[in-house]
Amino acid sequence: MQIDLDLLFTWGAIAKEYKKGEMIFCEDETAHFYYQIMEGSIRMYNSNDDGKEFTQGYFHEGQSFGEPPLFINECYPSTAEAFQDSVIVKLSKEKFLKILEEYPAIQKQFLTLMSKRIHSKAMTSKDIINQKPEFRIIAFLNAHKKGRSGCEKEQVPFTRQEIANFTGLRVETVIRALSKMAKERKVDIVNHKIYF
Repeated sequence: MQIDLDLLFTWGAIAKEYKKGEMIFCEDETAHFYYQIMEGSIRMYNSNDDGKEFTQGYFHEGQSFGEPPLFINECYPSTAEAFQDSVIVKLSKEKFLKILEEYPAIQKQFLTLMSKRIHSKAMTSKDIINQKPEFRIIAFLNAHKKGRSGCEKEQVPFTRQEIANFTGLRVETVIRALSKMAKERKVDIVNHKIYF
């Protein structure tokens, strides 16, 4: 979802630069802002006490992230960090909710967005339940490629560790599964890069 930037700035939004790896917000922090990406990309994830991470999602230019807690007065359920150097627009929760009140078309777009995210999360959960690593990886790659046209294989912009974080697998398992998938021609691996 993208709210017109002029509208956001009119309502007092500010743009802030984040370097790759810099935190935008942390899990269990109170939600105070609406965030929209002008440039770059963001990764949202959870981590346990052992440092194992599970990636909840990636968000890119033109997308917003972290909105659900704004509607229900809850803390952020995940940490958001810059996956690349990024420029993020942020607007206070109060002003964001006022925009939704004053612009019903934007409110309707947000309902659609939230519905799509809930549906996607349910589908991802279903895929993760499947115990076969190849199935989890294919589901992740298909979700990443969704909406792109063409049948040509394209380079996957994620490392094996990032795929492991997103699928809940160990990196060693991802490496073995990708090797097997390459032999079966489900993916191509050229100079250590994955093509799907």
